[in-house]
This record gives sequence, C-alpha cells and structure tokens, in this order.
Amino acid sequence: MKLSHLTTALLLTGVASSATAAQLEISFSNITHGNHFTPVLIAAHDSNTHLFQSGEEATPALQKMAEGGAIDDLVAAVTGANGVSVANPANGLLAPGAKVTGVELDSGDNTHLSLVAMVLPTNDGFVGLDSWQIPTTPGTYTISLNAYDAGTEANDEIINGGGAPGTAGIPAAPGGDGGANGTGVADGSTNDKVHIHPGVLGDTDAAGGASDLDSRIHRWLNPVARLVVVVK
Repeated sequence: MKLSHLTTALLLTGVASSATAAQLEISFSNITHGNHFTPVLIAAHDSNTHLFQSGEEATPALQKMAEGGAIDDLVAAVTGANGVSVANPANGLLAPGAKVTGVELDSGDNTHLSLVAMVLPTNDGFVGLDSWQIPTTPGTYTISLNAYDAGTEANDEIINGGGAPGTAGIPAAPGGDGGANGTGVADGSTNDKVHIHPGVLGDTDAAGGASDLDSRIHRWLNPVARLVVVVK
C-alpha cells in the first residue's frame, strides 16, 4: 500500500540506526503565533510506509486531512500496513503555544515514526513528519517540523466553512480572529504535489480585502512545531 507522505524538517539531537524499535514517550508543541492544529496523528510503521511524501501527489486520505482535518482514513491506512498509531492525543485542537505531553507509544517491531495535522486557518496546509527512523539508542531526540502544502487546493484564503475534499475554502479560524468578505488571494502556483507551504499572505482588513486571514496573526515562518521523542 502506498500512502501519501508528509515531509519532515529535521533537527535531531541524536541519530542512530534502527533495527528494533522501542517504547516511546512523545511531546508535541505548536510553536506558531496564531494558528491551530487539528487532531494530531502520530504513527509508528515500517520503512516502506508514508503518510505523505514531498514531491508526490497527495493521496485521498492525505487530502481529507490537509483540507478538513479528518484523520480516520490515515489511521486505517497505518493499521492496514501493520503499524500502530495514537490519534488525537490533545483531545481536539492544539492552540498556538500549546503542548501535549506524555504520549506513550509502543512501536513494537515498527522502525519509523510519522506525524500529521492540518494547520488552521489554511486551505490545505499541514504540519508533518515523514518516516523518521526511530533510534535504537535510548535518549531524548528533538525534531523541528515544517508546514507543508498538500497541493490539492488553491490557497485562496477565504474562510467559508469549506473542508470537504475538492471544496474550495478554509473551514474556520478557530481563534475567532478571521475576517470576512475577502475577494480571494490569487494563487499562481502550479505545483500540485506536496511541497513546503509558502505561508499565508493575509491582510489587515477584517471586513474585506483580498484575504480573510489576518497577516498580524496567521502568518508564520517554518518551523511550526516541535516534537520531542524519548526512546526508553
């Protein structure tokens, strides 16, 4: 089974070859200024499994997550590949500056770790870690994660409740800090593969302008998240 695959931005405090996986304790932080993450999926799997892959087209399962935050199909894909996962450890949205800690994951015979979650408010942006090799050496490993664009929807920056695959628009601005009546940002990108997200344009006109996003709140520079993995 080929899954769509979230590419990583890795800053490791340690690297080791992995032949046998381990008990993991995971913490995950949203380090953006004003963006929320939808329910997070953390998965351990073999080296052939990917939730997303930079430079490749998004699978339907990845598209559902990137455009609307739905992770059920990705969970099913991990299970079908004999992987194990933790879904929604924050019990809902993860707010800017918020952190979820103490997530326990028994990786069993699985050797690689992945993570995905939609970034709100965006059209099809997500934070992701793709197939990071789990070290065999016990210790604490810190990984910085970038935001990616699924390449499945134009970044029009219009908040309209959209979120179903193939439906243009942004589901919501969870912080209640989005605008309205935007005319839409002209997205000239022709890249329909998974790629590093260019960020949002936004504006400062809450009642109009081109974008429904606030450039003072919703813009970001990568990385957008920090993952800490304790290998026991």
